[in-house]
Amino acid sequence: MVVKPVVVALSRSGEDVAHRVAAALGALVHGREGRIVRADAFFPDALEHVRGLFAAGVPVVGVCASGILIRAVAPMLADKQTEPPVISVSDDGGVVVPLLGGHRGANRLAKVVAEAMGGVAAVTTAGDVALGVSLDEPPEGWVLGTPNLAKGAMAVLLAGDGARIGGEEAERARWLVGLPEGDGVRIAATMRPAVAGALTFHPQRAALGVGCARNCPPEELAGLVAEVMAESGIAAGAVKAVFTIELKADEPAILDLATGLDLPLRLFDAAELEAEAGRLATPSDVVFAEVGCHGVAEGAALAGAGPEATLWIPKRKTANATVALALASEPIVEMRGRPRGRLSVVGIGPGQAAWRTPEVSRFISEAEELVGYGLYIDLLGPLAVGRKRTDFPLGGEEERCRYALERAGEGRNVALICSGDAGIYAMAALVFELLDRGPKAQGVSAAARRVEVVCSPGVSALQGAAARAGAPLGHDFCAISLSDLLTPREDILKRLRAAAEGDFVIAFYNPVSMRRRTLLAEAREILLQHRPEDTPVMLASSLGRPDEHIRYRRLADLDVDEVDMLTVVLVGSSHTRLAMLGEGPRMYTPRGYARKIDGDLAGVSDACGAEFGPEENRFNEPSGAQTSRAMNTMKDGA
Repeated sequence: MVVKPVVVALSRSGEDVAHRVAAALGALVHGREGRIVRADAFFPDALEHVRGLFAAGVPVVGVCASGILIRAVAPMLADKQTEPPVISVSDDGGVVVPLLGGHRGANRLAKVVAEAMGGVAAVTTAGDVALGVSLDEPPEGWVLGTPNLAKGAMAVLLAGDGARIGGEEAERARWLVGLPEGDGVRIAATMRPAVAGALTFHPQRAALGVGCARNCPPEELAGLVAEVMAESGIAAGAVKAVFTIELKADEPAILDLATGLDLPLRLFDAAELEAEAGRLATPSDVVFAEVGCHGVAEGAALAGAGPEATLWIPKRKTANATVALALASEPIVEMRGRPRGRLSVVGIGPGQAAWRTPEVSRFISEAEELVGYGLYIDLLGPLAVGRKRTDFPLGGEEERCRYALERAGEGRNVALICSGDAGIYAMAALVFELLDRGPKAQGVSAAARRVEVVCSPGVSALQGAAARAGAPLGHDFCAISLSDLLTPREDILKRLRAAAEGDFVIAFYNPVSMRRRTLLAEAREILLQHRPEDTPVMLASSLGRPDEHIRYRRLADLDVDEVDMLTVVLVGSSHTRLAMLGEGPRMYTPRGYARKIDGDLAGVSDACGAEFGPEENRFNEPSGAQTSRAMNTMKDGA
């Protein structure tokens, strides 16, 4: 999915221009709080907001000074081949400057904006300025087959030497017509493999249609495709995509093939392929009886190449695979068929953008639809604006996951939004459970079971709380949910007793609810049987949000009424300390380095005649004494 740009407006003087630019691009306007009156979304910090958009792969058009955008993204610059376009526009719209991503659409975007505003696109990319084209960024429908030659060819052309364009596809390479003529650079426009020493461009006129039996060996299909491509004489770069029937959306051999060829996979249903029956070279009643169309490989190739296409290589087959190749009359610009659906199950952390990973932000920015508990989608702020969203209440978890899978099963790119980490007491496990059940056991449809499911990690509540506290998870720890809605109460108590006896640091999730108030108190009593009364406990509520509240208590003083469903409770082990260090209390659990040091020193003493006298070691001070001192120095509720 192509991610739409966002127009960022920072000042009232540029607000009207921002909306005109957005209208020209079909984009949204994000405005600075307190300065912009009208916008689709608002943000408080310009640098952080632009940085977040950039990390998510969103093209940014900033109506502001170039320096602001430069300072925002400078720490994140790494690879010019992957970074999204960044463009600055003056407040009056007179000057448009592509700052980054010139060869990934920024130059074209700048020209569109400049034309709409009646301004000037300050394009500085040498090829665009001197020649009007960028040889390493051919237009849609063409690929550069010899990227290693592009830089040298451009240097020759800029030095004043011309180019000579040849190849059987030269007449279709109309975008190269403006190049100066000469013998400095040889350019070949061809469907065939790259010409030695020539800058070669391939028109993507070929469509590769494939079919196979279930669990076909990947090497069998790949080998057949290699044979067909060799027979055709067509370069791999001239192939637009791999096309097949939607029943094969999850076929490992086909997925491996598309990945290995670095080509998109597009799908047609049986009715769409049957519409091509009159053009098939080898129609099959057997295939029709099996899948509802008279040919998969040939039909998919022809459907992918378009109504004017012809079969270049009719169906070739092995025991388990079929392959065909069709040619379009012109380079294929509009991709036919639908993509394989994708469900991204993402954890957004506790809520603040700074704790959200770039990968999660990218999956969200690419999604056509956001699904989740309404509060969690709200926490995305501007990143959710302009996208279709479907909210579900608390308690609607199964309906939420089923809906997301079914929407992805229709070929959509869907993001299922979870707080914290999607795999920790969140929706990822339920997604896979529904897929594993199957349709007959109240699972999901066959189409939903064929989607791509990706999980992206987030900062969990226990990690966020631990970071705020110091390092309470520095040694062995566990997490226990105190919700008995889905887990029998006796199972929870059994796990509590085991964790207490094992002396684990424990993170309690779902500690209380409106009706469930007793399990946390029971947990406290069980733990007090195995660790001191003054074992430190951290209560962390609304982590990463404006109303974040952190406080520490002794285990014996843990009060259920202080805890709600937005609170994570961290209970230390018998070794956990709470100390006043630097800015305030710090809760940490030592791993035993002090004992190792003592042992090492004892060895040295034995060898060297006991040079080191006895000395009090603060690391060996009992947990309770240190915790009590820290508690005594803190105000209540600190």
